[in-house]
Amino acid sequence: MPHTDQKVDVAIIGAGPAGLTAAYLLTKQGYSVAVIEKDPTYVGGISRTVELNGFRFDIGGHRFFSKSQQVVDLWNEILPHDFIQRPRMSRIYYEGKYYSYPLRAFEALRNLGIWRSTLCMASFAKAKLFPNRDIRSFQDWTVNAFGHKLFSIFFKTYTEKVWGMPCDEMSADWAAQRIKGLSLWGAVKDGLKRSLGLNKTPNDGMATKTLLESFRYPRLGPGMMWDAARDYVVAGGNQVLMAHSFKRLEEDQAHGTWRLIADGPDGDVTIRAGHVISSAPMRELAGRIHPLPATLPQAMDLKYRDFLTVALMVKGDDIFPDNWIYIHDPRVQVGRIQNFRSWSPEMVPDPTLACVGLEYFCFEGDGLWSSTDADLIALATQEMAQLGLCNPDDVVGGAVVRQEKAYPVYDDAYAANVLAMRTELEARYPTLHMVGRNGMHRYNNQDHAMMTAMLTVRNIIAGRRVHDVWQVNEDAEYHEAGAEGQDADAQAALASVRAVPARLKAA
Repeated sequence: MPHTDQKVDVAIIGAGPAGLTAAYLLTKQGYSVAVIEKDPTYVGGISRTVELNGFRFDIGGHRFFSKSQQVVDLWNEILPHDFIQRPRMSRIYYEGKYYSYPLRAFEALRNLGIWRSTLCMASFAKAKLFPNRDIRSFQDWTVNAFGHKLFSIFFKTYTEKVWGMPCDEMSADWAAQRIKGLSLWGAVKDGLKRSLGLNKTPNDGMATKTLLESFRYPRLGPGMMWDAARDYVVAGGNQVLMAHSFKRLEEDQAHGTWRLIADGPDGDVTIRAGHVISSAPMRELAGRIHPLPATLPQAMDLKYRDFLTVALMVKGDDIFPDNWIYIHDPRVQVGRIQNFRSWSPEMVPDPTLACVGLEYFCFEGDGLWSSTDADLIALATQEMAQLGLCNPDDVVGGAVVRQEKAYPVYDDAYAANVLAMRTELEARYPTLHMVGRNGMHRYNNQDHAMMTAMLTVRNIIAGRRVHDVWQVNEDAEYHEAGAEGQDADAQAALASVRAVPARLKAA
């Protein structure tokens, strides 16, 4: 049972990949830690795995690959015996036809037809000869990179489903982060090699991330990783308080510490800590820290896109072999369809049933989000039939999983708003640390989130900000600013995190 008033070295808000990575590493070094998590059952945040009657559902699907060897090493340390290697197969559904992704040149040519393929190449040539020099939006960036015709076929519909806003109102930062390094010529060259059987070198994640051919995956889903991290933290004498919502954060200026107040099943819990690591959405942090920051208006202007998965159990063998299919069809609301058995055979307990997850992107409180589970299951069943993927009579069960604030929105104002809040809080509170996807309002993968937590732990050990967590790039690599990589404190912090587990403090 949690103490109603306790003191620890570090308090952590959120038990997602960032929060639990920090808790794991701090526990390993002997720090006392308390983590609060509002979910009553699951750790892992958006990387959790939900279980229902033996069926396991991912919240979005998470391939385990990273350009950071430090992250890969930590994955192997936390979960040394439960990774499996899985083939990647994903396709794009467009106008009733399927396109392999990564593209296969001859298949794409056949599906699009000679005339449309010619238009795509002409549009690409035009974009290269007469590029837009004033790149402001996702649409500007993508048209410059691929041409308007390919943008309209393979980017526009799906992207607008995900974000609920026109592509010309989205910041170009999202394109630069998520599809940087993928060129049309690179995709065509790769596709020709695949079509001709000449691609002999496996893509292991060190090449363009959108062209990965295989990936590692925990046999029971990504939640298995975060369950193991939580168990280590608890075994080390620390606490992960489930069903505890972040309520208020106050600085005790007299003692140079923090009071974190969480609302739990048995009332408020107060945690006193020397450091606080927050993976809570920046908007929530700004509204719950006292005194309120001057940049509260900018924080409140940050926006989020929400998400829900409708899992259907369908009679018969796997109805398609893909890990997922991207639905570029405006006639249906579903954006992507997962096949959980293709992620791991152990995600499905009954070999006579397939299990698929239809992903719908929405805003909390809108029509989709507010629909009953029964209505959503009916919608998903109808859209599966409309896409020709299953007979509605073969659907024998369903479940709905909702995820609020799944995607931090990259609109025109987000970068300035984040910078303003970050600048103020870092200047005022050197012992308050923001990490992770929502904690930094960045559309990070879990390896990016983990790296921000790893660097934050090094800062805490060193006693000052020797690493800038905002320098973690889109490939989860860390670019050191100036000469700080040569800083003795930084090197000592790095060495301590890599060291053999230190003595664990008593709870």
